[in-house]
Amino acid sequence: MLEHYFLKPDTITRIRGSWIGEPIERYVTWLTEQHYATRNVHRRVPLLMRFGAFAQAHGATSWPELPDHMDPFVVAQVSAWQAGGRQPRNAAAERKVAYCTRSVVCQMLTVALPAWEGGSGRRSKPTPFHHAVPGFFAYLKEERGLRPASVTLYHYALRRLEAYLGQLGCGDVSALSPPMLSGFITATAPTLGRSSMTTLCSATRVFLRYLHREGTLTRDLSRLVEAPQRYRLADVPRAITWDEVRRMLEVVDQRTPVGRRDYAILVLLVTYGLRAREIAALRLEDVDWKRERLLVPERKADHSTAYPLSAVVGEAILHYVRDGRPATSERQLFLRHLAPQRPLTHGAVSSRASHYLHAAGIPVSRAGSHTLRHTCVQRLVDAGFPLKTIGDYVGHRSTSSTEIYAKVAIESLREVALGNGEAL
Repeated sequence: MLEHYFLKPDTITRIRGSWIGEPIERYVTWLTEQHYATRNVHRRVPLLMRFGAFAQAHGATSWPELPDHMDPFVVAQVSAWQAGGRQPRNAAAERKVAYCTRSVVCQMLTVALPAWEGGSGRRSKPTPFHHAVPGFFAYLKEERGLRPASVTLYHYALRRLEAYLGQLGCGDVSALSPPMLSGFITATAPTLGRSSMTTLCSATRVFLRYLHREGTLTRDLSRLVEAPQRYRLADVPRAITWDEVRRMLEVVDQRTPVGRRDYAILVLLVTYGLRAREIAALRLEDVDWKRERLLVPERKADHSTAYPLSAVVGEAILHYVRDGRPATSERQLFLRHLAPQRPLTHGAVSSRASHYLHAAGIPVSRAGSHTLRHTCVQRLVDAGFPLKTIGDYVGHRSTSSTEIYAKVAIESLREVALGNGEAL
């Protein structure tokens, strides 16, 4: 595979003659399979050759020892970059050099050493209260049946609590007291928004109830943790007008593969009001061309929905699949176009929606995929459909989730705000 990228025989001989030549060649083969551009191979192989020489100079004699030399090599690379006269203007540039170096080395080690648990190079933080309460996160997954994304929120919340107790010098969770919990909530509240604070208080209450159930705490302290007061139907949905939807779609450059993919995602969002996670989970077989149906299998309420395949949506998907989708064995409908060509995540779907909303100059708070979901629901409300029908259409568990769209006449209020008041 090296012959595909390097023309000079001496270069190929030098790479294969290195003591880590085999891992490097294995990594190059992997890059080719993942459709990385040739320039990436040309940039990464010299860096890995330097890493091999650095590790050997510092005592490495076998491949399993390579991960121990990754961090010192990153520091050496940053120092060499600074000494070369390219001083960074800020700390962010230095962090970028370190990140790029670490990611390449880590990726090669992951390919070359399957047993290595270094992952993607990101340092995984320890599980909060792992030693004091080892069974809590297993309880969340097995007994409460929470999804990984929900469990992650508990990690964030309890990591804050663990850090706060560490500042107080309290290493024993059985010593938790009402003043400690009050101080934790008071100290944390200014750093979080209302929604995040509610999530943190909820996670803390569940943790305290678990401690009481296991006998770690003699009494249940969960009732002492009060979340910020939130009023039902207090917010106005962040929908945009249909003219703004057209303006957003006109910004998409459908001449490019990425544009064709993004256009299909956007019309799915505004036509069916799908969530970003539901779009990311769509597979090729979920589009039933023969019966002209779209199957959405992974909804939030753990059920599936079959929609009639809109002509606009079908044409957008067909345009993308035929002329934009990478040739790959992946069955997921929407894929990355940069290597590695993997399925889009729900975060990427929301990010693309946010990108085009900003590109079209449409002012909206918290721009993202849910903005277009709100737009779909609001349009159905304005058309006079019953709330139960609308809730079933967009996958709401109950009509209470749909009621917020009916509490105000959005378009009428816009006319009042833009008019001179004479009609009143």
